[in-house]
Amino acid sequence: MLVVAVVAGFGYANGGFGFVADLLPEPSQGGQAGDAVDDEDVEQARRRLDELPVGEWASMRGYDRDRFPHWREVDGCDVRQRVLARDGEDIALAEDSCQVRAGTWSSRFDGRTFTDPGEVDIDHMVPLANAWRTGASEWDEDRRADFANDLDRPQLIAVSATSNRAKGDQDPSQWQPPERGYWCRYAHDWVAVKHYWELSVTQSEKDALAGMLDSCD
Repeated sequence: MLVVAVVAGFGYANGGFGFVADLLPEPSQGGQAGDAVDDEDVEQARRRLDELPVGEWASMRGYDRDRFPHWREVDGCDVRQRVLARDGEDIALAEDSCQVRAGTWSSRFDGRTFTDPGEVDIDHMVPLANAWRTGASEWDEDRRADFANDLDRPQLIAVSATSNRAKGDQDPSQWQPPERGYWCRYAHDWVAVKHYWELSVTQSEKDALAGMLDSCD
């Protein structure tokens, strides 16, 4: 038996959904409530980008995804299921369970729409390997786990599996979403995550982000 509840797509409304409401995180700092970024937030992103330290990538020596424990449980529900519920519409859960069985998801990276959660990946806006190269190799495991499961910044987003895998661990100088209308939001959110977690950028990464933020104008 399925329990069905409607969740506002890409929003953070939290009320009237019963069990689903418990899956939804609090509003994030610069989260994915839509593609548009207002002028004040764009200027803030530019200031934050200028504040990020610029350097070369550190070595990948010692890196493993398991060094970033992810999909932790929060109040009995794992982070993947929480993001699926947050970012989808017409969400259907298994009875008395956090497991998302069905819904509708619009992948902001490529504009594709899905109704099978198995075709949806949860993307780390700043990939774990990129974080390792730009500062996270110095963190302890608890901090890396907090980064990998961060529901309070725009670090996690439900997207098509194909776009997530095409992106891999590449930064914006290497890969940008095929949906050009999302470039402004993508750059804004990437900078927000790197700024909060005090990660560095390469010069080519910074230049690419600056160009993507120019698409906001």
